[in-house]
This record gives sequence, C-alpha cells and structure tokens, in this order.
Amino acid sequence: MTKENILNKEKIFIAGHNGMVGSAVCRQLNHLNLITANKSELDLINQGQVRSFFAKHQPTMVIMCAAKVGGILANNSYRAEFIYNNLQIASNLIHHSKEFGVKKLINLGSSCIYPKEAEIPIKEQSLLSGKLEPTNEPYAVAKIAALKMCQSYFDQYESNFYSLMPCNLYGIGDNFDLKTSHVLPALIRKIHNAKLNNLKSVEIWGSGKPLREFLFVDDLAKAIEFCLINIEANDVYSKGISHLNCGSDEELSIMNLVYLISKVIDYQGDFHFDSSKPDGTFRKKMDNSIISSLGFKSETSLEEGLFKTYEWFKNLDLT
Repeated sequence: MTKENILNKEKIFIAGHNGMVGSAVCRQLNHLNLITANKSELDLINQGQVRSFFAKHQPTMVIMCAAKVGGILANNSYRAEFIYNNLQIASNLIHHSKEFGVKKLINLGSSCIYPKEAEIPIKEQSLLSGKLEPTNEPYAVAKIAALKMCQSYFDQYESNFYSLMPCNLYGIGDNFDLKTSHVLPALIRKIHNAKLNNLKSVEIWGSGKPLREFLFVDDLAKAIEFCLINIEANDVYSKGISHLNCGSDEELSIMNLVYLISKVIDYQGDFHFDSSKPDGTFRKKMDNSIISSLGFKSETSLEEGLFKTYEWFKNLDLT
C-alpha cells in the first residue's frame, strides 16, 4: 500500500470547512472520507457539543481550519471575542481529539503569531522572541496558545498533533468586501471595478513599497495533504520548533502586485499611490526552509493563482 492510499482508511474531520482554507482542503481531499458540520449543526465554542460530535463520528484525523478571523479593524474592535472564541475552538478540538484517540491533528495558524520586529526572513524560532503587533494581539495570543497546546499534548501524551503557519493566503473563497478584506482581494475588486466603470486611474493606499509573500490557498491544501501523509509531530518537535512555516517563497512589492493584478484583469488605466496613507509592516517574509527540507514546495505561481482567483471572482454576486 502506498503512503497516499493510507488516507483511504481514515475519517478526516475538517473543522471550518466552509471558509476559504477549509473549502480548499475539502476540494483537495474530496476523494477521501471527510466529516464536516455547519455551524447550525456544531458550535465549536460549545464544549459539550464538540464532545458529543467526536463521540458520534469518531474522526481519526482532524484539520483545524476553523477560527474567528477579520481584518485590522475587526481585530482591534472585538478583542474579547477574538481571544475567547479562538481559545475555545482550539481547546475543544485539541482536547477532544486526544480524548477520542485521534491519530493526527493539524492546526492552522497565522503569521501574526510572530513578533512585530521579528528578523526577516522569519524563522519558526522567532516565536515569543518579542512583542506582538498590538492591533491583533488577542487573536495572535489565541493562535500561539493553540500551537503550544498541540506541543504540550505531544509532550505529555505523545499526541500526534502539530501546527502549520501559512503566510498571506489568497484564492477561491476569499473575502472581497472592501471594508473587511485583506490587501490582495481588495486590490482585485478595486481594479475590477475600475475596469467595469472605465475609470482612468485607481487610488492605492500607501507607497506601494512594502513587500509581501502570498500563498495560493490550494497550495496550502496540498501542503496539508502532504503533512497528513508524510510528516509526524515528532518530525517537527525534534527540530526544536513548535510548528512549521508554510509559504511560497515568492515575494513582491505591493506596487508590483498592483501591476500584476492589472495584467490579469487587463486594466489599462493608471495608479496613484497615496503615500499619506499607512504602509503597515515593511516586510513579512517567512523562512520556509524546514518544510522544504521535509519535502514540500508550493507549485502555483502568483500570476497563475491570481488568474484562477479572478476567474472565480467574476462569477460572484457582489450586489
């Protein structure tokens, strides 16, 4: 039996299957025995419901895609909700995975777990080496707690639980609401609207100079499948780290991202970069050398991923 066929015997619970990441994981693993539940069926914040769900369905593998997420405004405005909800989700899923004998759990985090002034490229060892970005600190603390909980359950119970930390994600299922979306989907929508309305120019916040690393969400789903098949918790913790970075190694400036999106959309207008608006952190590149050494490398170029994302976006009803 090949390694890939090993997953055919598993019952894999995708927590948060309706989100951008969860839906990508479902697409990638759709040939397997997947367990999913809508919020109306399972409240992951409710400990009793999570226990009953695990008792009924007996998953053998768990992928933690569920989280309360949002942009800077939401993170800063609803600080109590972000820390409480994410702590509860992580605690319930990780603890009951241990209680019901789950063979492997993969927890997904966010690059915001790293200190604001972390050395670039950011290594896994940078965790807890400095102060967090204040605006999303409650969310980051909850995500750090989740990965440390996985590590602690491995230390005490030898539970095969560990975490992946992706860089900035984009792709099918992304949020294109201009009030709450992240930079890449926001740019797609602004430039698309400019083309539809025959606008001669588009205003872009900031100087365009900051650098960002983006990972197509379907590549993260492939990384998760690769980890389910090939990487065990001991492979991670034996390296003296608590998680694995997962990025694309493809970094570019916001200005070049704007021009690449305009190429994909075929927008012929100009761009005005408003330097009076904040740029944010100048660079957030992650060091992906450890997951690369274990055998995973992302496949989708940024231009290819943008094209696939835009083709999906054009069919959305955004009225």
